[in-house]
Amino acid sequence: MKQWKTKAENSPAEQRLRQEAGASPVLARLLAARGFTGAEEAQAFLQGTGAFSPFSFAGMREAAERILSAVDSFGMIAVYGDYDADGVTATAMLYSYLESCGANVTYYIPDREAEGYGLNRGAIDTLHEREVTLIVTVDNGISSIDEVAYAASLGIDVVVTDHHRPRPELPAACAVVDPHREDCPGGSRVLSGVGVAFELILALEGEGCDVQGLLDNYADLVCIGTIGDVVPLVQENRTFVREGLRLLSQTDRLGLRALLEHAGMEDRELTATNVAFTLVPRINATGRMGSPDRAVKLLLSEYPDEAEELAEEICADNDNRRRMESEIFESVLALFAREPERLLDRVLVAEGEGWHHGVIGIVASRITERFGKPCFIVSQCGGEAKGSGRSVEGFDLFAAVSACADLLTKYGGHPMAAGLSLPSDQLGAFRKAINHYAASLPPVFPVVSIDCAVSPHELTLELPREVALLEPFGTGNPAPLFGLFGVTLTEVSPIGGGKHLRLAVCGGDGTVVRCVRFGVTPDEFPYRPGDKLDLAVAVEEREYMGTPSLSVYVRELRPAGLDTGALLQSRERYEAARRGEPLSAAVWAELFPTREDFALLYRFLREGGGFCGDAGVLWLRLGGKLSLGKLLLCLDVLAEHRLIRLDSLGDFLRAALLPASGKVDLFSSRLLESLKKSE
Repeated sequence: MKQWKTKAENSPAEQRLRQEAGASPVLARLLAARGFTGAEEAQAFLQGTGAFSPFSFAGMREAAERILSAVDSFGMIAVYGDYDADGVTATAMLYSYLESCGANVTYYIPDREAEGYGLNRGAIDTLHEREVTLIVTVDNGISSIDEVAYAASLGIDVVVTDHHRPRPELPAACAVVDPHREDCPGGSRVLSGVGVAFELILALEGEGCDVQGLLDNYADLVCIGTIGDVVPLVQENRTFVREGLRLLSQTDRLGLRALLEHAGMEDRELTATNVAFTLVPRINATGRMGSPDRAVKLLLSEYPDEAEELAEEICADNDNRRRMESEIFESVLALFAREPERLLDRVLVAEGEGWHHGVIGIVASRITERFGKPCFIVSQCGGEAKGSGRSVEGFDLFAAVSACADLLTKYGGHPMAAGLSLPSDQLGAFRKAINHYAASLPPVFPVVSIDCAVSPHELTLELPREVALLEPFGTGNPAPLFGLFGVTLTEVSPIGGGKHLRLAVCGGDGTVVRCVRFGVTPDEFPYRPGDKLDLAVAVEEREYMGTPSLSVYVRELRPAGLDTGALLQSRERYEAARRGEPLSAAVWAELFPTREDFALLYRFLREGGGFCGDAGVLWLRLGGKLSLGKLLLCLDVLAEHRLIRLDSLGDFLRAALLPASGKVDLFSSRLLESLKKSE
C-alpha cells in the first residue's frame, strides 16, 4: 500500500508555458506539475543543458595538479575503482583518458568477496610492488582514512574522488574531491562517481576545454554509470544521459557493442530505462559473480574476439546472478513467514548464512519495494556479517547507519543506500539500534506520485509522444504517471499464461481504456467488474504489425477515492501496538475491537469463502466500518483462536476459514491481553 499524491495544479504556470514556450496542453500540464513556471527554465530542462564547473569542487585544483605532475614525470598512476557499474565505467573512462595523455597508468578493481568495497591494505601492498606512486580513487575513498595513511607510509600519494557522504574527518590525501564536502561550493550537485571523474577530466583539460568533444568521447560510459548509480537525472546528469544514449546507439567501443548484441538491444531504441535493466545489471554482474576487472577489460577492449568472449561470459554471469537473487529473495520471504514479528519493524533486517555478497543489495531493493520500508539484507560467514541496505524517500539510511556506528566495523553510503560490516554476534543489537533510531523520526510511507489527472478520452497516441520530450527518465525525473480517477472496471482477462492481467475500464463519458497490469494473477486480483477504481498509469507508444499503437500500463490501483494515507497511519499505529509500544487512550480506542467488529469480519469471510488480496480492499469491502489497524488486529485474534488460517506478507493477505468447534471467547486472547498492558 502506498500513499497517493497528485501534484498540485498550477494553472497560471500552465498557461504561461503554453503561451511562451509553445507547449501543448498536456506538455504544459506536465511541466507545471514538475515545478516549471516559465519558458526559459522549461527549455533548459527539455534541451538538457547543464553547466560544467569542475573547479567549483573543493580540492579539484590540487587533484588536477598532482595528477598532471605524475603524467609529466611518467610516475606510475593507478586508477582505483569499484566493482559496480558506476565504479567500473569511472575506472575505464579515467584510465582511457590518462592513457591517451601518455601517462604511465594501470587500474585496480577490488574483489567484492575477498577485499570488499574501497581501498584496502592488501591492494595497496600490491600496487606498491608494482611501483605505483599515485593512486587516484574513483567512486570510493572518502571513508578510507586509515588506508590513505597506510599508502602514505609506503610513499604512495592518494587523490580521492568520490560522491558518497563523508564522515566528519576526511582522509589525509593530496586532494579530496567530493561534492558532499561541507566546504564544497558545488555541494548541492548530486553526481555519480563517474560524474565526478568526468569533472576531474575537465579539470585536467583546463579552463575553456572542449566539453562537447569530451562528451563525444566518454558520454556513453558516463551515461551507464550515472544510470547505474540512480542519481537524479537533472543538471549535468541529464546531459550525461542524453548525450550518452545518443553515443551508445552508435558506439565504437567493441565491448559495448558486443554487450548490446548479447542483451538483445543492438537494434532497439536505447532509453535510460532499458539501459538500467539490460546493460547496468550485466556490468554489475561481473563484480557480483566473479572477477570484477573483466568489465573494465570489456569496455577497453580493442579486439573483436576478446570483446565477444567477455560479453558472452558476462551475460552468463548475469543469468547466474538472477538465479541466486531469486533464491535469496525467497529465503528472506520464508524468514519473514517464520518470524512475522520482523515485519513490524520500522527498518527490516534479514540475515542468512553464506548469502552471496554481490546479490544482497538487489534483494534489499526488492524487499524495500515489496514492503515499503527501509531494509538491510545481511550475509553471515562465521563471525563476520556484511550487509547492504536500501531506503525509501524521506528516510536517510546513511544517517541511520551512522547512528549505529559503535556496533559496526565498517560502513558507508548515502541516503538511499548503504553498506556495512559488523561482528555476527552484534546483529541483534544492530537491528534493535537502527529501529530505535527510526523510532525517533516521524513515520515515512512510500508514495505514488501522480503528475496529473487525465480523462480516458485523452489517452491517445499524442500522449506518449509528448511524454517522450521529457526523456531521459530516472531518479529525479521519473516517467510520468497519470491518474485515471473514478473509472469503472468492466473486464479482467488473464494474459501471459495467467501471470499478468488485461483490464478494461470505462470513464463517465463511456470511453473504454484497455490496459495491462503486470505481475498479478487472477487469484491475486481482488477487484471485480463493476468496482470503481483509481488507476495510476504510464503510457508508451508501441508498434504492432507495423502500426503505431498506444500501450497503457497500470502501475498502481486502488478503490476510487480511498484515502490510503489514513490507512497507512492506522497500520503504523497497529504495528506500534504489536511492537509493545505504549498506547494512548485514543489509539487504544481506535484499535481495540468489539464483539460486533469480530462478527462483521467473520460473517464477511464466511459468506465470501475467505479473502485474498490487499488489506485495504478488505477494509473497503467491510464498508470502512473498522479502522485498518483494528481490522488487522481482528484477523490476528481470529488466527490465534484457529478460526482462520492467515497468511500475510505486508499488505497482501490470504484468510481462509477453518472448521469451528464450539464457542470461542475471542477476548480470552493472549494478544489482546498483551496490548492491554501497553495501554
